[in-house]
Amino acid sequence: MPTYDYECKKCGAKMEVFQSIKARPLAKSHCPSCDATRPVRRLIGTGGAVLFKGSGFYQTDYRSAGYKEKAKSETESAKPASAKSETKSSTPESPKPAKADSPKKPKTS
Repeated sequence: MPTYDYECKKCGAKMEVFQSIKARPLAKSHCPSCDATRPVRRLIGTGGAVLFKGSGFYQTDYRSAGYKEKAKSETESAKPASAKSETKSSTPESPKPAKADSPKKPKTS
């Protein structure tokens, strides 16, 4: 829900109110300075910053190619020597059992 800034018309105290974006501006609200319900006016705010939520929106997604190359070389040089020269074990993996085919349903027309 957006936050709107309001100003008390009597004392000039400013307050923030959470309202639905579809809600009409308040005509009266409780003023924290006057400690009473007073007429208020909604102020024009600067607005909030754009917030990207969810997977895939990270600051590092839009870095330059040079930055990505340097970061990659730093992470590779930080790895221990045993991790760099990884060898496969001589023990073969056991075969996985094959999946049973499900019976096909007859087509109906």
